[in-house]
Amino acid sequence: MTGTTLMAFAQTKSILPSAEERRRFQRVKVHLLGRYMLPDRREFPCQVINMSPGGLALLGPGIGNVGDRVIAYLDHIGRVEGKITRIIDNGFAMTVGATPRKRDKLAAQLTWLANRDILNLPEDRRHDRIVPRNPMVLLTLEDGVQMNGRIIDLSLSGAAIAAEKRPPLNSIVMLGRIQSRVVRHLEEGFALEFFHEQLAETLEDSVNAR
Repeated sequence: MTGTTLMAFAQTKSILPSAEERRRFQRVKVHLLGRYMLPDRREFPCQVINMSPGGLALLGPGIGNVGDRVIAYLDHIGRVEGKITRIIDNGFAMTVGATPRKRDKLAAQLTWLANRDILNLPEDRRHDRIVPRNPMVLLTLEDGVQMNGRIIDLSLSGAAIAAEKRPPLNSIVMLGRIQSRVVRHLEEGFALEFFHEQLAETLEDSVNAR
């Protein structure tokens, strides 16, 4: 997924940029917990309130100064680093330094994080959502036809898939090597329920099997 796709989705989920800051990416509202370290090596807990592949805003007790280098470790995202660009109430905004490939991965992760709160998926909500390293998957339909799709949301018991074609409800679909059933049609694809609950350590390998 590209940053352009994220921007299209984020139009209704973003905080408008200030007049003096014209962002390449619009930011998605998120609620991510984590920790960050300032140049003097002090560490603090934080909550990220909005983020794009190019920057983020967080709330935390240690503010720092504009230009300071920050290293942060965020739930679902991992390690990011950048420099403070602006001080806000109880926190600051910072850039996110990343290669184009890393930015594409961040865009996919942020879209998933935003989608998971609004999709109202049918799977058991006791299962944590997983951000797959590779969201592109191959699906095999009941008639043996194969098609490509993209994971929107993934757990141990099911998945939401973005795809051009939507198989019939209750039809059987192989997601990689996981046998699944179509339980709901979504605006941009469909939701699958796995026949058997998967193991966390083998889930991604099973989903990405071809």
